[in-house]
Amino acid sequence: MRLEGTPCWADAMFTDVEGAKRFYGEVLGWTFGVSSSEYGDYTQCYADGRAVAAVVPPVPGQEGQSQWCLYFASRDATATAARIREAGGQVVMEPMRVGDFGTMCLARDPGGVVFGLWQGGAHEGFEAVAEPGAYCWAEVFTREPDKSDAFFPAVFGYRAKRMEDDGVDFRLFDLGEEPVLGRMAVTDDFPPEVPSYINVYFTVPDCDAAVARATELGGTLRFGPMSTPFGRYATLSDPQGADFSVIDTTRTEGEMPKITDVS
Repeated sequence: MRLEGTPCWADAMFTDVEGAKRFYGEVLGWTFGVSSSEYGDYTQCYADGRAVAAVVPPVPGQEGQSQWCLYFASRDATATAARIREAGGQVVMEPMRVGDFGTMCLARDPGGVVFGLWQGGAHEGFEAVAEPGAYCWAEVFTREPDKSDAFFPAVFGYRAKRMEDDGVDFRLFDLGEEPVLGRMAVTDDFPPEVPSYINVYFTVPDCDAAVARATELGGTLRFGPMSTPFGRYATLSDPQGADFSVIDTTRTEGEMPKITDVS
């Protein structure tokens, strides 16, 4: 079982699910399972035969901006939901059993960042991470960093570290000795209509090739490609408006930044 607070799954709602499948199939190399009508046509995505995400049509009446949702592992979703409320967050959807697969919950931090909880059953979450086509990393992009900095450690027991960089306000949240989540303060450089959200990174073997394919298929390049000590990455919006990043972790450049414990 994954440690409480570990990112363990990602999914997104798309009005045009078939269009999303074509796009991500081409950009990330995904294949797709049979949609489950019993669970709202939820369709799992696979990288090299292993489950890495899911796509689903919106519930009628709830159509809106497509957005990736990151889920955090929970041993007891009801207890975690209580901590979310205690820390000033909002439970958007109460813990709900999904057959024998597990229990899900949707929540929002005090700054408006939406995320999910997943209490695994038969389905524990990602079957692969940090491999081509699979989830690799995520960052909370927030206009109210102080709220997120207090909230996520209170709910999941993270230890916070600050990245020493004059250009950005960036923190890392660790579980034990492992960093599991980043937090980036949204500045005035971001358009005012961009909400606080969690940006999900998927691994690719070639960042530039993935960007080229994504833009050919109607995606929009938002940032990059840029080489960093962590890999070469870029941020994109898919044709239906969902933001995500791609990263080639084998292509690194520069020295690792200094990181200071602030817990």
